[in-house]
Amino acid sequence: MTNKTQSTHANPSKNRTPRHRSREFALQGLYQWLLSNEDVHDIHANIREAHGFDKADVEHFNALLFGAVKDATSLRAELAPLIDRKITELSPIEHAALLIGAFELQNHLEIPYKVVINEAVELTKSFGGIDGHKYVNGVLDKFAAKVRQTEINAKHRV
Repeated sequence: MTNKTQSTHANPSKNRTPRHRSREFALQGLYQWLLSNEDVHDIHANIREAHGFDKADVEHFNALLFGAVKDATSLRAELAPLIDRKITELSPIEHAALLIGAFELQNHLEIPYKVVINEAVELTKSFGGIDGHKYVNGVLDKFAAKVRQTEINAKHRV
């Protein structure tokens, strides 16, 4: 019998797909970048040495980390009307998960919007605070309605 207060996320990378692992490592990189403002190339090199990185989708990790950092200003501007506080007041995990999710929704149309949102929610559940995943889910749902309207409408017609 398990204790319901016990964390079920002690090892977030266990039994994860390479793409999910790439998102976990990108989240860690963005977290570090948000807190330290360290050069993204140094963060990238450091994370590539992390235990388990060899099981990640390296191409997707590179796209997420470098893309989210490069587009951070525009992503934040697009997310700002969808959140109830300044983005800098979010926890760094929520902030990073929103940047990853927003970047994927805009730039990886081959990934269904529901998958992108679910992955961001799972990252926030694994690494964030108690209810942070609910916040990330709500914000990315609104963001998807803006940037994936055609896909969402097509799903509703089926």
